[in-house]
This record gives sequence, structure tokens and C-alpha cells, in this order.
Amino acid sequence: MLAARHSSLPSLRSLLSFLTLAVLLPLLAGCGYNTIPTAEENAKAAWSEVLNQYQRRADLIPNLVETVKGYASHEQDTLQAVVEARAKATQVTVTPETLSDPEAFKKFQDSQSGLTSALSRLLAITENYPDLKANQNFLALQAQLEGTENRIAVARRDYIQAVRDYNLTLRTFPSVIWATLWFRGNQPFQTFTIEQDKMETPKVDFGTGAKQGG
Repeated sequence: MLAARHSSLPSLRSLLSFLTLAVLLPLLAGCGYNTIPTAEENAKAAWSEVLNQYQRRADLIPNLVETVKGYASHEQDTLQAVVEARAKATQVTVTPETLSDPEAFKKFQDSQSGLTSALSRLLAITENYPDLKANQNFLALQAQLEGTENRIAVARRDYIQAVRDYNLTLRTFPSVIWATLWFRGNQPFQTFTIEQDKMETPKVDFGTGAKQGG
């Protein structure tokens, strides 16, 4: 009988553990236990969209460079600067898992800013080539680039807000309790030091301005 009593103890403990979890889990959820992981996933998703838009911009550049080269081949320094800046920008990346690394994030931001500057210089010189500005392929690429720059600005803004929300969950009550007890490994995510790093693209003109001026 004593042996039977001892054998029933593990099953009793398992039952008590199950009942305890059944009671505590709803309480944990109601007290904001899920706040930190939810905010973390939102920030990672926002970062993925930032990467998508920067990649979209990088994909446009080869065709843009080739088109400009056909009309302004002697602008080699400017064209080469864009090619090199693109190569550097595509080599430096930050995964959602390394968003808390300030050095990696700074390298990414610097490389993308460098590409923004190089593109701005390239588009500035195109103002000196009327035939290029009238080229339909160039106009289409310029319009796509302008649209992509707007998407980058929106993606950056959404990411900045998502990171702000996530970082606050690690420092404010009551979620700071869960950060201390359960999410000790969670670190604040890095964010852009400059909220607006938007390239000033010349306005796309499909000839309507000239008609209005006439």
C-alpha cells in the first residue's frame, strides 16, 4: 500500500502543475506578459519592410546607371561612385536578430546614406542632359525611384515607431516586471538617428510643364 501511495505522488504533482499553469496563464496574459514579445515581433516585421524597400531601390540602380551612361558617358566619376555605393550598401545588412547591435546598425545606416548621396549627385547631373531627361526609360526609372524613396521614408517611420514601442516595454511598468523576470535577454533595438534621410529627386516631368509654360 505504501508503494502504491508513493507511485501516485508523481501523477498528483503533475496534476497540480497542470492546474497551476491553467490558472496562471490567463493571469499572465491579462497582466501583459505578451506585451514584450508582441512588440518585439512588430519591430522585426517593420525592419523587414525597411530592408525590402532598400533592396527595391538597389534593384533599380543598375538600369538607371546604364541609361544615364548612354547619354553622359563622360560622367564616369559620378557613375562609378553610385556603383560603388550600391555595392557597399548591399554588402552591409542587419538581420532582425541583430537589431540590438549598435555598431552593425550604424554601418548599415552609413552605407545607405552614402548611396542616397551618390544617387542625389547622379540625378543632379542629369539636369544638364536634355536628351536624357526626355528619354522614356529614364523617366520611368526616375518615377520608380521617387516612389521607392517615398516607401523607404514610410517604412523607416513605421520602424522608428515600432522600436519606440518595443523599447518602452522593456523600461516601463508593468511590462518591465516581465522584462526582469522572463525576458532578461531582450535588449533595446537600435533605430535611425535621423528620421528623414530622403533623397531629393528632381520632379518627373513628362512634358506637361513645357506645355503649361507655352
